[in-house]
Amino acid sequence: MKRRSFLQKAVFGLGIAGFSSLPFGLSRLLYPKANAAISNYTILPGALAESEAFIEACIGCGLCGEVCPPKCVLFHKNDGGPKSNTPYIDSAIKGCTLCGYCMEACPTEALIVTPIREVNMGVAQIDRAACYPWVDKGICGACVAVCPLGDKAIDYDFGNFYRPVVKDGCVGCGQCVEVCPEPSLPIRIVQGTDSKVARHGVGLNQQYKWQESDSRLKF
Repeated sequence: MKRRSFLQKAVFGLGIAGFSSLPFGLSRLLYPKANAAISNYTILPGALAESEAFIEACIGCGLCGEVCPPKCVLFHKNDGGPKSNTPYIDSAIKGCTLCGYCMEACPTEALIVTPIREVNMGVAQIDRAACYPWVDKGICGACVAVCPLGDKAIDYDFGNFYRPVVKDGCVGCGQCVEVCPEPSLPIRIVQGTDSKVARHGVGLNQQYKWQESDSRLKF
């Protein structure tokens, strides 16, 4: 009887322990995982350079999205993991106009007011194996025409009035990505990569895999 009583108590105790730990196990299972395969997602202007610091500073208030005139600010949800409720921009949907309202409205230090030409959201990169003018399949220039920073950020290749090249003044606003008529989007905003490589684009007949690093460029 004593042995049976001991076993009953042991089983009961293990059951209580398992039940009490159930909420912690469920919370881990229900916690949204980050989707690291999305390369169009870029940071907001003035965002802290280090991803961890930005996540810690951002309180998810949503003010940056409320004051954004073009409504280009989106928010991580199930795709964000620890970034859930933090803002981002998908320039394939809507590029940033560099109005600066989000930086001014941010109540924390997640977004710091920064002069427009000193903003560093990334850098535009052109895949010359797919861009219409670079493969001689048409005349475009939409990316050059729409750039809010002018020829300091993107201009035409020397000696050619149609092939776009990214310049040192590019801050990664993504307006060029938004207006690109090519469905495959041969122009993207990349982060955490060598700026010289990004600005020179991809040479003809070269294979290239878009950078999907989560690292951030420093201001």
